[in-house]
Order: sequence, then structure tokens, then C-alpha cells
Amino acid sequence: MMFGGRTTAEDSYAIIDRAIDAGINFLDTANVYTKGASEIVTGAALKRNGRRARIFLATKVYNVMDETDPMSVGNTRRHIIEQCDASLKRMQTDYIDLYQLHRPQSGVPIDETLRALDDLIHAGKVRYAGTTTFAAWQLMESLAVSKELHLNRMVCEQPPYNILDRRIERELVPFSQTYGFGLIPWSPLAGGLLTGKYDRAAAPADDTRVGGTYLKNPAIAKRWNDRANDAIEALKDHVTKRGGCSMSQFSLAWCMGQPGITSPIIGPRTMEQLEDNLAAVAVTLTAEDSAVVDAIVPRGQMVSPFYEADFGPHLHRI
Repeated sequence: MMFGGRTTAEDSYAIIDRAIDAGINFLDTANVYTKGASEIVTGAALKRNGRRARIFLATKVYNVMDETDPMSVGNTRRHIIEQCDASLKRMQTDYIDLYQLHRPQSGVPIDETLRALDDLIHAGKVRYAGTTTFAAWQLMESLAVSKELHLNRMVCEQPPYNILDRRIERELVPFSQTYGFGLIPWSPLAGGLLTGKYDRAAAPADDTRVGGTYLKNPAIAKRWNDRANDAIEALKDHVTKRGGCSMSQFSLAWCMGQPGITSPIIGPRTMEQLEDNLAAVAVTLTAEDSAVVDAIVPRGQMVSPFYEADFGPHLHRI
């Protein structure tokens, strides 16, 4: 999300090269990230290093790409096909490994959306289709329609999931395990809250995601609340006492180790952040670690909402 924006092109190339050298083979972007610049930078990086064939490349479609065109948004056939071609051009590639619907859209019949994705797969432009921030019932609907119409089905979902927001454990995780969906959570570090660098007693700096985004946007400022800060402080205390890793590494290791999770998606802005995140692979959590997390934020619950979607029954309205 930072590539081509706060992270310069050259720094982005270096981060991608280092990630690949470390064994990462899945890169996830979106057409809306920095209005296409992220796709351009990601594609250019793979062109420069000649490693496109080794990478599972994912991008997304849904959000507004042209403020002057009312049709340049959503999960309609027109928008999906138009934006797929635009993404292919920006990323300088002949195919997208995983093409994801960035959000659900109830105003567009799911069969229209699935037919468009199926056509792109048959045309060789897309290899797999997936979703982002869909509820289990919406994915179930897509499976039923795919089966009825003999279309390629969705294969994975990208939900918000972290220690502070565990709602997907109610329905989405069991659904995914039952029907063979991959789960690739976004914001496993809770937008930076789980890095341990914030203190409720000090206002976050404007150049941080919390200070620059959360507190200035009333719609998401609710993530920075007393319950969340209580949980963060308790977690920070545990990680400090156990030693052996940073708080961000602990949080990533926890997310990676949860049932049904394929791979959490990290979003490093700097090489330093990437190096810290990569070290999470070597962190092994104990039963005691898991018990501490469950005591701080019980299974299926949340203290900091990362998306106001209903990921299961008994949603806590914020």
C-alpha cells in the first residue's frame, strides 16, 4: 500500500528484492493503492529482477479509480474487465495469479460478478479469483452460484484479523476450513497498534498511520480506544517478560499460527520494518503465550474494530 507513495520507487524495489531473497513468493497489491502507483512499482520491480515467474502476484478491484466516471467503481462486469486490463498494463504482466474483489457490493448480482471473473480466467488473464472482507454467508452464496452456473469459484478470502479483532474466528475461519478457502489476513499488526510503538499518554505523530490516519478520520478513530490500549499494554507487558522477540514479531507469529490461516499480509514502509517482520517466522509461540492472548482478547471478540462488517453472530456494535 505504501509503494509509489510514502515509500519511493527505489526503496520499494529494494524491499521487494529483499523479501523475495528471504523466501517470500506472494505479493499483494491493489489498483486503488496510491491510485495505481503501487501496481506500477510492483510490476517494475519484478521486471527489473526478472522474478515474475517465481511470484504469486495478487491485486484487487472495486474502489473508485476515476472520480469523473460514475461507472468506474464496484463489482460490475464493466468495471472488473476494464480494471483487469488496466492492472495488467500497470504491472507489465500477461496474467494475474489472484484477482480479488476488494469489497462486497450488494447492489450488483453475484452472478454478474462471477461470470466476469470466470471469463477473465478462461481468457488467461486471471488464474484464481478471491475476495477481501467478505462475510462467510457472502462466500457461501458465491459458492452456490458458481456451482449452479458451472463457473470458476472463489478460492480465498482476505479479512481483517489480528489480536485486537478476532471476529473471523466465529464463522469465517470454520467456513474456510470446511470449504477449502485460503485465508490471507490484512492488518495483522492492527495498522501499527501491535508494534508497541504507541503510548496512550502521548499523541501519535502525524507521520505515523495512527496519528496521520486514525485520529484524523472519525470513521476509524474508534480503533484507538481505552479497551484497545488496555489490551496493547497487557500484551506489551507479556512480550517484554517472555523476551526473544519484538511485539510486532509476536503479533505476526500469533496470526500465522492460528487455525485456518494461510499467510498474514505485511505492509512494510521501510526496510527496517521488513527486517523486523521477517524475523517473525522464527518465533514459536507456546501454549502459555496463546493463553495470555486469549485472556486479553477472548476468541471471536474484538476491542478495536478494523472493519464494520458482520463476521459472525453476536457482533459487538461499536
